[in-house]
Amino acid sequence: MAKIFCVEDDESIRELILYALHSGGFESEGFESGRQLFSSLAKETPALILLDIMLPEEDGTEILGRLKSTAKTSGIPVIMLTAKTSEYDKVKGLDAGADDYVTKPFGVMELLSRIRAVLRRCGGGREKVVSCREVTVDYERRTVAVGENGCELTYKEFELLYYMICNRGVVLSRDKIMDAVWGFDFEGESRTVDMHIKTLRQKLERAGAHDLIKTVRSVGYKIEG
Repeated sequence: MAKIFCVEDDESIRELILYALHSGGFESEGFESGRQLFSSLAKETPALILLDIMLPEEDGTEILGRLKSTAKTSGIPVIMLTAKTSEYDKVKGLDAGADDYVTKPFGVMELLSRIRAVLRRCGGGREKVVSCREVTVDYERRTVAVGENGCELTYKEFELLYYMICNRGVVLSRDKIMDAVWGFDFEGESRTVDMHIKTLRQKLERAGAHDLIKTVRSVGYKIEG
């Protein structure tokens, strides 16, 4: 039975979520602050974290950054819970490493469905190290090498490159990339994918990998092995 951590400072909402998780077949534990969360993470690693943005002491975005910058916790899927609904807020959270974004108020069935979808998407079967031409991606170490040169990427750039190399030779539409890497469908998604492809190309080229990512006109992108 998968265990879910829920960080929510509103006790009534937190208790409702914990009850829904129990009813949905999950183990769960609730926290009202990031301090409590990290105290428990030192002892136990959950299958997924539900993380509210508006929290006392340290907000959810800052907590997310800490989770994704630490090797022990960087691979834990995170779903953000927030009342913020603008595209900018969604992009900010997803680019920081969130796996999904649920706005309040939300239905219990929708939340459970999103949790299951993220767990499926982040489940087993993932290759630890993948490579294409001179580029090597180590998923567990979260490193990218171009020959003997390191290549520093943001969280989403790393996920994007890993996904494309795992699917090398396949033409990937923007919708497919968005679903696999961001796990969330929102207005303006093609701009987000295109922007990340652009910055990823620039960083790979500076490290010595040229023409790795091909544009397929009117369809999307692909990496040729």
